[in-house]
Amino acid sequence: MTTHIGMLLYPGLTQLDLTGPFEVLHRVPGAEVHLLWKTTDPVRADSGLTITPTRMLAGCPPLDVLFVPGGAGQLALMSDGEVLGFVAHQGASARWVTSVCTGALLLGAAGLLDGYEATTHWAFMDLLPLFGARPVARRVVVDRNRVTGGGVTAGIDFGLTLAAALADEATAQAIQLGLEYDPAPPFRAGHPDVADAAIVDAVRARLAGLRDARAQQLATLRR
Repeated sequence: MTTHIGMLLYPGLTQLDLTGPFEVLHRVPGAEVHLLWKTTDPVRADSGLTITPTRMLAGCPPLDVLFVPGGAGQLALMSDGEVLGFVAHQGASARWVTSVCTGALLLGAAGLLDGYEATTHWAFMDLLPLFGARPVARRVVVDRNRVTGGGVTAGIDFGLTLAAALADEATAQAIQLGLEYDPAPPFRAGHPDVADAAIVDAVRARLAGLRDARAQQLATLRR
């Protein structure tokens, strides 16, 4: 039986939020992955990389898995009625409603995280309660049929967690082995809890503009 996985594409997404999970999920037996946007024209990520959608939002089949990645372009979608309507409609019937990084904020804006535990990039965790979500500082959070991943690289952990749910743990482990996903980062600096304080301050300052823009936008939307 085919498992329809819909992965939202949009201008300004962070490509690894999408392509990390994609590399895992397209290997799940029976999975058919749809890269979705309003048109089938190439979509430019925030890095400049372009990715081509495989089908349009209009006419998308009912999804077993709805997935939303993050990125600076997520800001524009928070008031996009077509995208929010699509996410809310598909999320109402999908077996799994999922995100990585700030894709969780779009799920929240579509009303899909109210009352659920969830995670997102560490710099934006404090925004989750604005949608009724309960923030949990883990790389992957599963609450009933909501599966959310932390920032960017957590998308691979997310993908493997979801692969185990869609198939089984042996299948997920085989995918992990095939990808040689055996992280051994050269620096212990991947989270504010372990990184040098000066580096944390520098990165937090660099992200402050995006964090404030998101907070201001959410305050406007809630009026």
